[in-house]
Amino acid sequence: MRVTAKVDYAVRAAVELAAAGDGPVKGERIAEAQRIPLKFLENILLELKHAGLVQSQRGAEGGYWLARPPAEIPLAEVIRAVEGPIANVRGERPEQVEYAGAAEQLREVWIAVRANLRAVLERVTVADVAAGRLPEDVARIASDPEAWQPH
Repeated sequence: MRVTAKVDYAVRAAVELAAAGDGPVKGERIAEAQRIPLKFLENILLELKHAGLVQSQRGAEGGYWLARPPAEIPLAEVIRAVEGPIANVRGERPEQVEYAGAAEQLREVWIAVRANLRAVLERVTVADVAAGRLPEDVARIASDPEAWQPH
């Protein structure tokens, strides 16, 4: 999985909104806190708004806030809002690709990869990251020294 800048910024913005609590947060404050270019952030927040994850209000008292409690927003939903499906193969969903001959089993490999990505990204919420606590099974995976190896 390749995490694009857009996905990284969207997740960080959602986490920043979760940490801020209720009420509007100015885009400038999110951009500064997370070191995200403001124009890029504004486009991302608009996409999150269209996906129903963020609400906004204009004016001096305006800003952005999460549309639902952060414990109800898995990271996978934020990713899908700005980037589409969690895993794809040449722009297609894994179950839609077909291979012939010796490569025939590749579709099942890609489906298994997607399932494993979902196992983490559907389980970890914006609230988990904002609170600095991951679900136990995810924390266990991340604490494995092998997980930190760049191979």
